[in-house]
Amino acid sequence: MKKKQYVLIFFILSIAWIFGTNYLLNLYAPSDFVAIIEHTKEVLYVLLAGWFFYFFISKMEELSASKEEEERLSTLINSMVDFVNFKDGEGRWIQANDFGLKLFDIEHVDYRGKKDSELAEYSNYFGDALRYCEISDEEAWKAGGIIRVEEVLPQPDGTTKTFDTIKVPLFNDDGSRQGLVIMGRDITERKYVETLLEESRQQYRSLFEYSPDIVSMLDLNGTITNLNPQFERITGYSKDEYIGKNLADLIPDSHSQIVLDKVANVVENHCPQMFELELLQKNGKPLIFQSTSLPIIVNDKIAGIICNSRDVTELRQTEERLRRTDKLSVVGELSASVAHEIRNPLTSLKGLVQLLQMEDEKHQLYYQIMIDELNRINHIVSELLLLAKPQQIKYSEADLQVILHDVISLLKSEASLHNIQIEFQVQSEPVMIECEPNQLKQLFINILKNAIEASSAGDVVNITLESFDNNVTVVVKDQGVGISKELLERIGEPFYSSKEKGTGLGMTVSFKIVQSHNGTIKFRSEPDKGTDVIVQLPIKHADKMKRVETSVN
Repeated sequence: MKKKQYVLIFFILSIAWIFGTNYLLNLYAPSDFVAIIEHTKEVLYVLLAGWFFYFFISKMEELSASKEEEERLSTLINSMVDFVNFKDGEGRWIQANDFGLKLFDIEHVDYRGKKDSELAEYSNYFGDALRYCEISDEEAWKAGGIIRVEEVLPQPDGTTKTFDTIKVPLFNDDGSRQGLVIMGRDITERKYVETLLEESRQQYRSLFEYSPDIVSMLDLNGTITNLNPQFERITGYSKDEYIGKNLADLIPDSHSQIVLDKVANVVENHCPQMFELELLQKNGKPLIFQSTSLPIIVNDKIAGIICNSRDVTELRQTEERLRRTDKLSVVGELSASVAHEIRNPLTSLKGLVQLLQMEDEKHQLYYQIMIDELNRINHIVSELLLLAKPQQIKYSEADLQVILHDVISLLKSEASLHNIQIEFQVQSEPVMIECEPNQLKQLFINILKNAIEASSAGDVVNITLESFDNNVTVVVKDQGVGISKELLERIGEPFYSSKEKGTGLGMTVSFKIVQSHNGTIKFRSEPDKGTDVIVQLPIKHADKMKRVETSVN
C-alpha cells in the first residue's frame, strides 16, 4: 500500500514540476535564456528524481530489514518454551509469543495496542490473572529495575501452574517509561520436585530427630558428623562433646577393635553390620547398645555411615535375671531329688556315730570331727531343701529395724570373737514393711556373716537403713578384702564361692528371698577396699497394693 502511495506522489510531483516550470518559463524567462533554463530544469529534475528514488529504495531496504528483524525476533520468541511479552510505557501489548497467547487463551485476539485489563475481557477464565498483571507490572516500574517474582496461575482443570517471572522496565533518557519486557518460565514441575524433596527431607529429619534410639552419622574415616537429640538424653553428654571426634578415640579398648572392624566392613562391602557396644553414661553408669551400621549411598557411591544404637541395658539385665532364675530352677530340681536321698542315710550315720561316741571313750576326737562334718552336711542339705521347696510366702507387717536388731544380736558374738564391730544407724521411727520376717532374717544373716568373714580384726561393719517413696534400702558396708570384677559377675550362682569351704548356696538363697519379695540386691566392691551390699525392698507388696487400689476404686 505504501509503495503505491510513494509512486503516486512521484507522478503528481513530476507533472506539477513539468507544467509549473514550463508555465513560469513562458511567462517570465527571457527568450535568450529559455534553452539554458530548460536544460538546467531537466538536470535538476533528474537530480530530484534520482534523490527520490534513492530515498525510496533506502526506505524500502530499511523496511525490509526491519521486517526481517521482526520475523527473526518473532521466530525466536515463538520457539521459546517461556512466556515472552513486550509492552510499551503505557502497558499496552506490543508483541507476545505463541506460548503466552495460548497461556492466557487469547490466541485469536488482536492483542497489539491493548492493555491487560482490556485483554481480560476476551479471556473467560484468565481475566483475573490478566488484571493482576497490571498490578505486578506497576511494582516493576516502581522498583526501577529488574524484579523476579513467582506467579501462580490457576488452570481450568483445577490445577495450578507456577511461573518464575522476570520483569525488565525500560526508561527514556528523561526518566519516562519506555517499555517493559516480561519473561516467565513454567517451573511447576521443578516446584513439585522441590516439594517432594522437602517432604523427603522433613521425613528424614523427623526420623533422625524423633527416633527413640541414638542415631549417629559418620564419615568414611569414622569421624562423627551428627548426632540426634536422644544421644544427650540417654548418655548425659552434650552432642558437641562428640561431634567432630573419631569413633576410635571414644570407644573403650575392650570393644574398639570389634566396632572398627564392623565399620570398615560397611565401607568396603556396602552391607549392614550389627554389633553390641558398651559405653559409660556421664554419671558412670554402664550402658549396653545394640547398634546397626548402614552405608549412606549417594549416586551409587558410599558417602558415609549411619548408625542406629538402641539402649538394651535393661533387656540384658532382664536376660541375666532370667538366666539366674533358670539356674535357681535347675538347682531346685536337683536339690529336691538329692536332698531327701542324702538326709535319710545321714540321720542313720549321725545316730551310729553318737552311739559309738558313748561307748568308745578312746576315740572321742575322731567321733566329734565326724559329728561336726555330719552337721555340716546336714546344714548344706537344709539349704538345698530351702531352694527346692516352693515357698508360699505369707506376708505380714513387721518392723525392719527389729529384724535387723535380731540379726545383729545373733551375730554379735561371732563379730566380737574376731574383734569386729557392727554399727547400725537406728531411725527414730519404726520402718514397717510387708514381708516374711524369717526369710528376711535369713537374708541379712547371710549378708552380715559374709561381711564379718571378709573383715579383719579392728574393722567396722556399717548397716544403714533408709526409706523413700514406696521402698526401703538397707546397705551393709564392710572394710574387708573386697570382691574382684570377675567374682562380682558370678555372685549368686549355685555352688560358686570364694570361700575355702563355701558352697555358694547362701547367696543363691539370698537372691531367691529378695526376688520373692519383689526387691533388688546389688553389690559394689573393689579389691582391698571393702564391699557394699544394697538391698532394696518394697514397703507394700505388689499384690496387696493392687487389691487396695481395686477396693478404693
